Amino acid sequence: MMLNKALDYGTAYLLLGGNLGDREGNLKKAIELLNEKIGKVTLVSSLYETAAWGKTDQPAFLNQAVVLQTQLSALEVLNRALDIEHELGRIRKDKWGERLIDIDLILFNEEVINIPNKLQIPHPHMQNRKFVMEPLAEIAPNVMHPVLGETMLSISRNMEDRLEVKKIG
Repeated sequence: MMLNKALDYGTAYLLLGGNLGDREGNLKKAIELLNEKIGKVTLVSSLYETAAWGKTDQPAFLNQAVVLQTQLSALEVLNRALDIEHELGRIRKDKWGERLIDIDLILFNEEVINIPNKLQIPHPHMQNRKFVMEPLAEIAPNVMHPVLGETMLSISRNMEDRLEVKKIG
């Protein structure tokens, strides 16, 4: 008699973005590939148009947050997300530069992970970036930041970042 082992699932919170090419089409394709290669996408935020951050002499970004259920570890999610970026044509040139697609792992379960030069969970700058917090607060308002002990909605409402982030549609 075989016993069924309970499957371990993780919840990953990701931010997608891009400011080159068919921005909306690139986000849709990224979500399809996340579903196919990482896990089941269960929530998707509205689209947000965001002024460029860090390096401001470039086109505006479209950003979108997603929540997905996965059987992968956080590091495996990151590696597959990087593979998806590459598959969609991402070329890494300049830090904060223009890009077809960007997929950032923001939170994973309630874990705190620090693998130097590879992966930090929660994302170390999320609470300072309106373009991350607005879409994340839309789909995960009551999720707690595992270090700050505040909800996504609370962080979003109380942040100092004044970057223009506009909900679309």
